[in-house]
Formats: sequence, C-alpha cells, structure tokens
Amino acid sequence: MRLLWQVVYVLLYRTSPPPLHAWRSMLLRLFGAKVGPGCHFYPSGKVWAPWNLICEDCCTLADHAEIYNPSQIYLESHCIVSQHAYICGATHDYNHPDFPMISYSMRFGAFSWICARASVSPGVNVGEGAVLGLGSVANRDLEPWTVYSGVPAVAVKTRVRNVCASRTEA
Repeated sequence: MRLLWQVVYVLLYRTSPPPLHAWRSMLLRLFGAKVGPGCHFYPSGKVWAPWNLICEDCCTLADHAEIYNPSQIYLESHCIVSQHAYICGATHDYNHPDFPMISYSMRFGAFSWICARASVSPGVNVGEGAVLGLGSVANRDLEPWTVYSGVPAVAVKTRVRNVCASRTEA
C-alpha cells in the first residue's frame, strides 16, 4: 500500500497545480484518509500514510510540510500545519538492540497552528487554539490557547480566544 501511495503521490498528487485542493483531498480519501470539506493540501506537502489521517473541515497542510503517521493523526477543524513543518508520529526504542519502531496516535486541536519549520515530537498532542511558533520544537503536550516558542518549546503567552473560533463558546 505504501508503494502504491508513493507512485500516486509522485505522479498525480505532487504534480497537480496548487489550486486543486479538492483533487488532492480526493486522492487522500482514495487511500483511506477521512478528509472533511474545505481542506487545503498543497502539492509538496507529504502524508506518509493517508489511511492513518483524519482531518475535520478546513484543515491545511502547506507546501513542504510533512506528516509522518504510522499511527493515527487527527487534525481537528481549522488546524494549520505551515510550510516545512514536521509532524513526527514515531520513533525507535533506542534501548532495544533491534531499535523497533514505536508509533503514537496524536491529536491537533481545532484552530491550532504549527508554524513554519516547527516540529512536533512523537506522542505530543496539541490543544485547541495552541500555536507552535516559527522553528520551535514541541516535545510535550501543548495547552489550549497558548503560544509556544523555542527549542524546546515553552509557553510565551496566552492566545486571545475569538468567540467565533472557539468550539467551547460556540
């Protein structure tokens, strides 16, 4: 399945013009992704295993962003993964002589934003409305409506909730 997905990615997904978000969403759905309406997947964004991807409505995977998802990754509504960001859903057991892979399910809350060149470590969950700043590395769960920055990422401020954007107030 991975080989077939790679062929489709190279020949049909990657070569499609940037405005054809619906086309790329359809290709992801053909490989088992659950993709809501209004999602924007850009041509050079990568999804390692579409069958392990669930996206609610209006999610974005920008150019050169990558989701490495040997286990399920869930993007809630209006989640953004910006250019060159990396979501890593697995690692290896470095204490075992064979280095077996350990993969994690991960969840990204509604209205969360993983900024350009930021990275999210395996098993990290991102709360609703959380922002991981430019080039930052999250190695712990991110609290809702909080802005994080740095390596490792630390909370730097509280994000203002937009009444229209918050699920809890809608």
